[in-house]
Amino acid sequence: MKNSLIAVALVLTLGVSSSSCYTMTHQVGTGASAGQTVEKRQWYALWGLLPVGEVDSHEMAGGAANYTVKTEQNVVDVIIGFFTSWVSFVPFTVEVQK
Repeated sequence: MKNSLIAVALVLTLGVSSSSCYTMTHQVGTGASAGQTVEKRQWYALWGLLPVGEVDSHEMAGGAANYTVKTEQNVVDVIIGFFTSWVSFVPFTVEVQK
């Protein structure tokens, strides 16, 4: 019984700590030109299956016709997720450059 608890704890620890950083970039129109940046954190429940709240990139762009949206899980998100993923919540950062 004790060995199986240790094995489960090791698998959970490995799963949580093996999360990695990644970035997805989308260009709207001709992309960013002015260099202004707006950043918000998007939360997901059930380890990324259900969004909690809504981050609207078009609203973040403030009506601009040309902007770039970058969605990423950066180092800060991974560190926060290390503590919150135990209760199934993970963060991602959404950045809009106009």
